[in-house]
Amino acid sequence: MKEAFNPAINVIREAFAYQNRFAGSTMIFKIDFPVTTGTGFSYLMKDIALLVNSGIRVVIVPGCKEWIDTVLLKHNIVSEYSGAERITSDNAIPLVEMAAFHVATRYMTGLSASRVDAVIGNFVRARGRGVIDGVDMKYTGTVDKIFVSSMRRILDSGMAPILPCIGWSPSGKPYNVPSDEIAVSAASALAAVKLFIVTAGDFLKKEQLIIPAHTRTTADGRILRLNPREADEILMLNKYDDQETAAGERADKDRKKCLDMLRLALSASTAGVERVHIINGCEEGALLNELFTNLGVGTMLYADEYEAIRGIRNSDVPDILHIMEPLVCQDILIRRSAEDIQKKKDDYVVYVIDGSVHACGALHDLGDGQAELAALAADKAYSSMNMGRRIVYYLIEKARGLGMRRVLVFTTKTQDWFELLGFRETSIDTLPQQRRESYNYKRMSKIFALDLFGKPAGGS
Repeated sequence: MKEAFNPAINVIREAFAYQNRFAGSTMIFKIDFPVTTGTGFSYLMKDIALLVNSGIRVVIVPGCKEWIDTVLLKHNIVSEYSGAERITSDNAIPLVEMAAFHVATRYMTGLSASRVDAVIGNFVRARGRGVIDGVDMKYTGTVDKIFVSSMRRILDSGMAPILPCIGWSPSGKPYNVPSDEIAVSAASALAAVKLFIVTAGDFLKKEQLIIPAHTRTTADGRILRLNPREADEILMLNKYDDQETAAGERADKDRKKCLDMLRLALSASTAGVERVHIINGCEEGALLNELFTNLGVGTMLYADEYEAIRGIRNSDVPDILHIMEPLVCQDILIRRSAEDIQKKKDDYVVYVIDGSVHACGALHDLGDGQAELAALAADKAYSSMNMGRRIVYYLIEKARGLGMRRVLVFTTKTQDWFELLGFRETSIDTLPQQRRESYNYKRMSKIFALDLFGKPAGGS
C-alpha cells in the first residue's frame, strides 16, 4: 500500500541539506535593538546557539540606536544629526560606549543560557568621520579595519564574536560607528556566505512600498526575493529625503525602515555577500525557517544564481516523480516511470530553487508543427510563486523557437487554468495522426490548443 504524501518530510530534507551545506561557513547577524526587548529574543538566541553547535560560524553585530537614545536622554543629552547620522559629542561618547556594551552583554547572556560562549571584543579599528559639509562629526567614526585574524581564532574555537558599535583608533580613541557599517565590513572581511538583518516587525511588504509588477511576492504580500537590480529599482521608485525623514515630516516611518534595510542589504551584496536575509526576529522560529527552507519567511537579496528553469539531469528524476505523485493520486497526471522520463529526457525542464527541484514540465514534438505540453507539476508549498505558469510560458517560448505553430495540452481537471493562459478547446480531429492514434479514450482528456503566430508567452 502506497504511503500518503507527507509535505513535512520535504521540510526535514531541506533542513538537513542546508545544514550540511552551511557547516563551517560564516554568517553575520545584525540585530536591531527592539528585538532584544521582545519575548521572542530568548528563542532567537536559542536558534543562533543551535547554529553555532551545528558547526556554523556566527558573528553578532548588535544594533543599539534606541538604547543609546534612552541613555543619552536620561543624562539630558539630546543628539544632533547630520542627515540621518548622529553627531557624537564629547560628553556623549562615554555614555554611548556604556550603552553599546550593555546591549552586547544581552547577547552574551542569551547565548550562555544555551551553553554557547561568546566574546565581546575590540575587533573594529576606526577613524573619525571628520568634518563633512562643514559639520564636525566629533566622535562619530567609520570602519578602518576589521581584525580578521583575532575573530577567526575565536570562531575556530567554537565561540561567537560580538561586535558592539564602538571602534578604536590606533591610539585608543573610541568612536561611535554605525552597526550597519560594521556588519557589512565584517561580512566582507570574513567572506560570510550570509548576512541576516534581524528586525522587530514584518517589513518589506508590497503595501508599504511602490514595487514593480514583476516583483516576487507571497499571498500575504511579502516580498520574497530580489536581485540587486530589482532592489535598486525599488529604491529608485521610493526615493526619500534623509533630512525630511530624520525630522519625521513627510516620509512614513515604516516605509523609511523598509528602504533603510534594503539599502543595507544592497550594500552588503555589493561588498560580496552572496545572500542577505531580512527577517522578523520577534517571530519564533523565523531564523530557522528562513535558513533551512527554500521558501523561507523573510525577504532575500541574492547575488548568485538562485532560481532558474533548466533542462533535467539524471539526478532530478526522483524529484520529478516525487513532485508528480500528489497529482497522479488525484488523477490529474498519468503515472510515469523513471524509464519513461529518461526516454524523453531532452523534452523535460525543471524549476530549480537554490539547487532543489520544485516544479517540472515537458514539451513533446508531435510533428506537423505541433507540440504537446505534458507532465506539468509544482510543489504545492510553493504555489504562490506561480512556478507552473512560468514553466508553461518557458515551454511556449521554446516551442516558438523550434518553429512550432501550435501548442496542445491534454487535461481532465485543469481546463479553467489553461483557458486563463489563452488556450482554447479543440477537437481530436485537429491532432497529428500519430497523436490521434495514441489518444486514451478511456481517460477522455479534453484537448486545448494555443496558436502561436508570434504571440509572446504571457501576453493577453
